[in-house]
Amino acid sequence: MTALALALILAAAFIHASWNFLLKRSGGGNVFVWLFALLSAAIYAPLVAAVVWWREPQFGPIHYALMLASAVVHTGYYMLLDRGYRSGEFSVVYPIARGTGPLITMLAAVLLLHEEPGPVAVGGALLIGAGAFLLTGDPRRLRESGNLHAVGFALLTGCTIATYTMVDKVAVAAFLVPPLVQDWASNLGRVVLMTPLAIRARSELAPTWRRSWKEIVGVAVLSPLSYILVLTAMVFTPVSYVAPAREISILIGALMGAHLLREGDALRKGAAASAMVAGIVCLALG
Repeated sequence: MTALALALILAAAFIHASWNFLLKRSGGGNVFVWLFALLSAAIYAPLVAAVVWWREPQFGPIHYALMLASAVVHTGYYMLLDRGYRSGEFSVVYPIARGTGPLITMLAAVLLLHEEPGPVAVGGALLIGAGAFLLTGDPRRLRESGNLHAVGFALLTGCTIATYTMVDKVAVAAFLVPPLVQDWASNLGRVVLMTPLAIRARSELAPTWRRSWKEIVGVAVLSPLSYILVLTAMVFTPVSYVAPAREISILIGALMGAHLLREGDALRKGAAASAMVAGIVCLALG
């Protein structure tokens, strides 16, 4: 992995943990998800228009199919993630969701894209995954803490992460869709797919905006930015390296949960974070 790719991924990790923190703090809900998707589409539209004008990409049916597939999977991702945050602790949901995704992604990359990560990189991916699960604590206590349903949503979220990572990797690397365009099209598709839900809950639109407009704006800006940086790295870096490396965001998210949300147990989370940092070093060396 090059220094540029690592820098992009680490920046994306910090931004990603930050917008997830804002989503958790806001209380979320489908209306919240729809509002920030709509705002994101509006904010990034001029940049997308500039990229299309400058690069003049030639899109065919396969390109639009990949954009639609990404929109569908991302819609499921945001809805499941939101449900997870409304069901349990940030420091439980975020690590499991982010820790499950890269292991599935790396396996899929090897089986479907025929990538061949070296043994050091594989060891790094496993360290990151193990550290993520260590952050959740004793599994037997999940039911007692009320986080059992949240873990279920987190695991499903991890599956969607693996799926959209593979779809978007193919789009930007194999079919040369500009990363900004791919992410924006996915975001616009999510707006369309969730509009019926927003119409059904239209009485909640104004109250949600008044209550959480700062969080909505923050997520609208930061969520696409974090993923655009990741997609840019995937243009010239194997997905089996990118997907696990971006999970350093688990460390940042765990610290946010422990200190800003006062979810505690900083010692265990620090040990788990150390395992993930070691994993990042292995990925960089491998």
